[in-house]
Amino acid sequence: MYFPRLVLALALSWGLIACGDSHKPTVSGVAASNPAASGDRPREAPAAKKIALVMKTLTNPFFVEMEKGARRAQKELGVELLVKTASQETSIEQQIQIVEELIRMKVDAIVIAPGDSLRLVPVLKTAQEAGIQVVNIDNRLDAEAMKKHGLKHVPFISADNEKAAYASARFISRHINKPTEAAILEGIRNADNSRQRRSGAERAFQENPHVRIVARETANWKIDEGYAVTRRLFSVHPNIRLLFCANDMMALGALKYLQESGREGVKVAAYDALEEAKEAVRAGQLAVTVDQQASEQGYQGVVSALRALKGETPLEVVLVETRLVTARDLK
Repeated sequence: MYFPRLVLALALSWGLIACGDSHKPTVSGVAASNPAASGDRPREAPAAKKIALVMKTLTNPFFVEMEKGARRAQKELGVELLVKTASQETSIEQQIQIVEELIRMKVDAIVIAPGDSLRLVPVLKTAQEAGIQVVNIDNRLDAEAMKKHGLKHVPFISADNEKAAYASARFISRHINKPTEAAILEGIRNADNSRQRRSGAERAFQENPHVRIVARETANWKIDEGYAVTRRLFSVHPNIRLLFCANDMMALGALKYLQESGREGVKVAAYDALEEAKEAVRAGQLAVTVDQQASEQGYQGVVSALRALKGETPLEVVLVETRLVTARDLK
């Protein structure tokens, strides 16, 4: 059963230290200054830039991988990296407090995967006013909220969530040729990546005239809520045969319910390509998931921040490649 192994994996993940990644973009290192004479004393080397990575949590292995990528950038580029996380993905006030703390610490840059696309904008504007570079990764900040508060020139690094979710949901719905009920488990509804993934799944299901979406419910990215919401969905709609989950954690909770209840014939699609999800794909419990390169997002976030600190103009949007992970891919 995958649930106990996931708990063990999450416990072990807290001790992970950064390691290499096979996807290494070409990045020029920070050039060291040549010491110049000042009397008989050499000039001190400039202090390393202090860059903070702010994530939603480390209870989701996706963010453990994101930290690995940021650590790789730290090693290659010679920056000082501070990693801060909230206790849960729904702990938005805690993320706000972390940013406030970083402003007081006078860090040079904040690379943030915001838990909420709206509520983090004001405090990030305060950071920007304090001279701190802001880089947005994973979940996009709301454009209207940024305009309202005057938050400008924030690079964004993520994946094309709508496109990848469409591909994941289409994988389980494309061959359906008789009337079939489908449901969607969403993430936090104020998060842009959650909205994009829901939109992609809806588009895929609606393309097939035989598929009817009977429910869209949030499980807030969490494994326990994924279990509880799936149980509730099937009590109301027992004939659901297609289930798209906007991340692997919710999918693993859903699979646990399906296994315990003995329900068969339900195709589940997910998103994130966590190791436990890959195990479920290998075992035939999960049909498909999406690899969106969390490590690369963390890496590119730090690279973008350093470029801005050096006076360069970073790319406004960087979308990393995604790919479907199916049983065929894992053979």
